[in-house]
Amino acid sequence: MRGFPLGGPDRRLRVDFADTEHRYQQPYLQPLPLPPPAHYELVAEAALCLAWQGMLLLKNSNFPSNMHLLQGDLGVASSLLVEGATGGKVAQLKITQRLRLDQPKLDEVNRRIKVAGPNGYAILLAVPGASDNRSAAGASEAATTSTQRPLRNLVSYLKQKQAAGVISLPVGGNKDKENSGVLHAFPPCDFSQQFLDSTAKALAKSEDDYLVMIIVRGAS
Repeated sequence: MRGFPLGGPDRRLRVDFADTEHRYQQPYLQPLPLPPPAHYELVAEAALCLAWQGMLLLKNSNFPSNMHLLQGDLGVASSLLVEGATGGKVAQLKITQRLRLDQPKLDEVNRRIKVAGPNGYAILLAVPGASDNRSAAGASEAATTSTQRPLRNLVSYLKQKQAAGVISLPVGGNKDKENSGVLHAFPPCDFSQQFLDSTAKALAKSEDDYLVMIIVRGAS
């Protein structure tokens, strides 16, 4: 309603209601994202099956870790993460070699996963474990003969070297090629990211505190 006279012929006021509405229009506010619930990490941990817990070893350092199954066959992990001589559960895994993160070598890892088939590989997420977990056989010895460090130190080392850690399985070796394999411990990178879903990322928390462990059955 424009130009409506108010106050008589000598006192005319122009009231522009349309302009007033435009001038005082409430701006549209984007809703703030809600933080995830405090128990979300616990839910993520419960959703991923715990496959192994113990210590990763590199040189004179040990890194308490838990491994949760992401893909593949849990039986591959449980049958190869053992002592070769006794078949008993192993509480420490020592990285003895490195694999450069070059594309041809990554392609070879992918090829071996495909050749192994759904029952021949396991992909695990390694996250920090309890620093005081020495209940398993051998863990206490590893803790006393090496320096305990957080997992992120190992992640940082592998990132710096642009390499994955390599562990031959079972620990101590095995003449039976059908019951042997190799584990590659990948730091966060384009290759390892492809195996992470939202649940895994929630458990990993940050890119400094996890490794993607790929176990493939068969001789390396």
